[in-house]
Amino acid sequence: MKINQKALQDFFLDNQNFFSPETIRSYRLSLRQFFSSCPKDLTEVKAKDIRKWLEELNNAELKATSIQIKLAAVKSFYEYCMEENLIHKNPTVMVKTPQKEDSLPYYLTRRQLGLLRELTKTSLRDRAIVETLYATGVRISELLQIRLEDIKWDTRQIWIRKGKGNRARPVLFTYECAERLKIYLERQNVNSQYLFPNSKGQPISRQLVQKLFRGYSDALEFKVTPHTLRHTFASHLAEKGMDFTLIQELLGHANVNSTRIYTRLMNNARKKQYDQYQT
Repeated sequence: MKINQKALQDFFLDNQNFFSPETIRSYRLSLRQFFSSCPKDLTEVKAKDIRKWLEELNNAELKATSIQIKLAAVKSFYEYCMEENLIHKNPTVMVKTPQKEDSLPYYLTRRQLGLLRELTKTSLRDRAIVETLYATGVRISELLQIRLEDIKWDTRQIWIRKGKGNRARPVLFTYECAERLKIYLERQNVNSQYLFPNSKGQPISRQLVQKLFRGYSDALEFKVTPHTLRHTFASHLAEKGMDFTLIQELLGHANVNSTRIYTRLMNNARKKQYDQYQT
């Protein structure tokens, strides 16, 4: 299996300037899972082996979106192997990508958001994290890389240096978020360039934030993740009638079609309101 490890190492090394940190993390995990499930040399893998793995993922009740991402990692790796002449036949060519579920994003109601804010009010840092995620709509990977110098307090803007696909963009934050951040920073005694540092001055870990949110979900008895707040941010703006092209810019979506789902969500919310008035 040494050839697999060497090929994987070269794959990520050659693509480090093209993949975002999030893509690298996701692809590493997916390829590790695949070769654990199919412990063969990369030259011996067949299409049927990949289909069997996808069936295992499906039986484990993974969402179609998650399975798509994992398959994309395998396909990207084997395309690289073809380009490098490590294999003579690409086993992923005949493997169909599972269809994405046609579902609206899960987001918090105003009441649920209020309960989350109430739950985290005893920790200045945790309350600031929740407010920043909701007010800006940033991804967790983007949140952890925010530096103090990126924050423009007078215009209430934060410069996101490296978003998905290494695209930089500005995001906005509310007056309430600004006040939460100022109180948190006044009492935060770690010397660091980062907004949310650990005791050594480096960004707090993704795993820590995810652990915090698992605790919130257990305490509140409804699911909440950092990405839930991103959906909540966009959904609440869509419900208020903001133009989806503006939402696209704030979310950092390269393709406007990725944002159109929030327009569907807005229409769905209006229908629910109509049905309530009509009953």
